Amino acid sequence: MRWENLTEETGPGRAGTALFGADVVTTRTFDTPEFRGITFHEVRARSIINRVPGASRMPFEWTVNPYRGCSHACVYCFARKTHSYLDLDTGIGFDSQIVVKVNAPELLRRQLGSRRWLGDHIAMGTNVDCYQRAEGRYRLMPGIISALTEHANPFSILTKGTLILRDLDLLRRAADVTDIGISVSVGFVDPELWRTVEPGTPAPERRLDVVRALAEAGIGCGVLMAPVIPFLGDHPAQLRATVRAIAAAGATSVTPLVLHLRPGAREWFMSWLAAHHPHLVRRYERLYAEGAYAPKWYQRRITRQVHELAQEYGIGPNRGGTPRRIPVPAAAEEPALPEPTQLTLL
Repeated sequence: MRWENLTEETGPGRAGTALFGADVVTTRTFDTPEFRGITFHEVRARSIINRVPGASRMPFEWTVNPYRGCSHACVYCFARKTHSYLDLDTGIGFDSQIVVKVNAPELLRRQLGSRRWLGDHIAMGTNVDCYQRAEGRYRLMPGIISALTEHANPFSILTKGTLILRDLDLLRRAADVTDIGISVSVGFVDPELWRTVEPGTPAPERRLDVVRALAEAGIGCGVLMAPVIPFLGDHPAQLRATVRAIAAAGATSVTPLVLHLRPGAREWFMSWLAAHHPHLVRRYERLYAEGAYAPKWYQRRITRQVHELAQEYGIGPNRGGTPRRIPVPAAAEEPALPEPTQLTLL
């Protein structure tokens, strides 16, 4: 496994200070049903606040990612490519080889207290989900939220996980001292589509229960309607059902995002498509012939339909002046997320 001389900011093979030492990586497996088949690589990171590359279209500059890899196993996940920087497989390996930055809370607290840190907004969950199953065991987010609260540092969280409700009291305290934004990702409510493309996630209905619980607790929650999957989840009746369910849950906003297929994710998704919907392969090849993104005309059509439905059901996209939410991940914010100098198997 090639984990030498890699940095969060510079990418594989480029100069920089490695984020992990060779003596701080431990590999574990747990023989419990929820973790069976998953390997955890516990590391002590040297840095936890990551700068978004200048070329990115993200409207935030800093992220915190306590995990690498994701057991949600979404076949379309754009972050799959990042596992290749560690010589880890971007398919099953991304779903089952999880890097855990076990010192994330203490490291974040120290970095937030530095004179060089200016208190900028920090986004979480924009690479892999910080409330994936591993968080139930490692419990990194309570310490991370507490550190941000102690420094009154604004932050936002995007998740498909219901585990965020465990930290509801912490989120309430944070909202008392700083600006926070919570968004839940629900691209569709079709149960059959969910079971095949997001097999490790809570069901869409359970995620909407999170939106409802946060609203009842006085914490506004937006929904990133992502991804809208061409030819599988974009029928007008499907879009209507999804927006109607989002509105019923009390979401403050809905922001649609059409499926995008970057290298790493594209190969894995197309392999899945060939196995489950072979008749759609040629249509996808044509639709994504120009690159990772669907044509503008298609994106505009979906956006218009969702916004019209949102208006009909009494919700709408985020607008200026509303609490900051997780934006659409238009470009990879961490092109070089790898970290350690060497993996030691214990």
